[in-house]
Amino acid sequence: MSATPLSVKEKISYGLGDTGCNLVWQTVMLFMAYFYTDVFGLSPAHMGTMFLAVRVIDAVTDVFMGAIADRTRTKMGQFRPYLLWCAIPFGVLCTLTFYTPDLGYTGKLVYAYVSYTLLSLVYTAINVPYCAMINNLSGDSRERVSLQSWRFALSTAGGLIVSLTALPLVAWLGKGNIQNGYFYTMMVMGGLSIILFFICFGLTQEKIQPPATDAAHKNAVLSDLKILYRNKDWRIMFILNVVNLVAVLFKGGTTLYYVNYIIKRPELGSALLTTTLAAGVVGAMLSSTLFKNMDKIKGFKLAMAVEGLLLIMLYFIPSSQIAAIFIMVVVINVIQLAATPLQWSMLSDVTDAEEQRSGRRLSGIVFSTNLFAIKLGIAIGGACVGWLLSLSNYTGNSPVQPGSALTMIHLLFTVFPGLLVLSLILIMRRYSLSDQQLLTLSKTH
Repeated sequence: MSATPLSVKEKISYGLGDTGCNLVWQTVMLFMAYFYTDVFGLSPAHMGTMFLAVRVIDAVTDVFMGAIADRTRTKMGQFRPYLLWCAIPFGVLCTLTFYTPDLGYTGKLVYAYVSYTLLSLVYTAINVPYCAMINNLSGDSRERVSLQSWRFALSTAGGLIVSLTALPLVAWLGKGNIQNGYFYTMMVMGGLSIILFFICFGLTQEKIQPPATDAAHKNAVLSDLKILYRNKDWRIMFILNVVNLVAVLFKGGTTLYYVNYIIKRPELGSALLTTTLAAGVVGAMLSSTLFKNMDKIKGFKLAMAVEGLLLIMLYFIPSSQIAAIFIMVVVINVIQLAATPLQWSMLSDVTDAEEQRSGRRLSGIVFSTNLFAIKLGIAIGGACVGWLLSLSNYTGNSPVQPGSALTMIHLLFTVFPGLLVLSLILIMRRYSLSDQQLLTLSKTH
């Protein structure tokens, strides 16, 4: 394993790859539903069905891409080449996905299905190898935490760029034509993402190469999955990612509802979203410093305990105390993003431990299955938000909501995600790869 410390330039270069991913991912998360219904012209039912169908496709392609990446061997490395091969297709497809063709409704629906599916496929083809690549950049567990800190700081910065500039760019570039505005804006975002992927490819190096015997391994993907399923720590991380993303969707997906109906200050919606992202950048950058002398498992559990309790406390802050609410949201998101690099570095630990136990280095499929867990959590969280609001008799676009709906919105933004975050501590109870255990494993192999 490589013990040479990585330079700040290498860490920033790696992180810029996720900035490129997030320029498009955040646009999809924040604006795509609105774009398809209010700009492109799809019915909400067709849009929702399409999103679900593409997630089903993702369930297969994420794992398949992880298996392909694990079996890739080139002179440029195992995972880095995908940044080079897929950067331009990714930039082009994200632009075409936000193009509104002059077609009838059926033609536009077909175009939306094809373009969005292709975008999802190429996103998987670039993001799965990118995430797994960290295992080949350094073999040092603490260096990986630092790498993940830079990655999530720069990834969140990409989201911040989107939240601050996307809608102004749509208005400026569209010059009154909102369809053109979205198309030209995504040309800018797609072009910038291509440049960032090239920088990430050019200024990083896979210093750790997997054994050549792995490349010739003929086992089917199903065999890899069976190996992982027998790995208790992988199962724990999979469940943790699902539950964690449900919590994230509860809080993030109800932010605008909370601002509109609990605080009753709609004009603060953009400010709260931007504040949340900015706090995330700070948290990610502080991660390696805050947890420098603490075991990753203990650090993660401590962070989840504090974050969960603060989310529950947020419920009791009066809606008139705007400054107190903003301060609490900032602290919560600093803690959340400070803990995120620890969580992702644990996936690298799972990969290392499995290689030492079974001789199989399954970086790609470890990360791809957990990326699927994240998407599954997003899908479950989004669906639950809709179902719970419906059960509480929430009425869309109504200035007045019943008390049951207001209570549900308040709980979804605070107490419910708080309880889910606290449950992560219980989920981690049997996770075994402490820093000391990893050191013991490395000495015995």
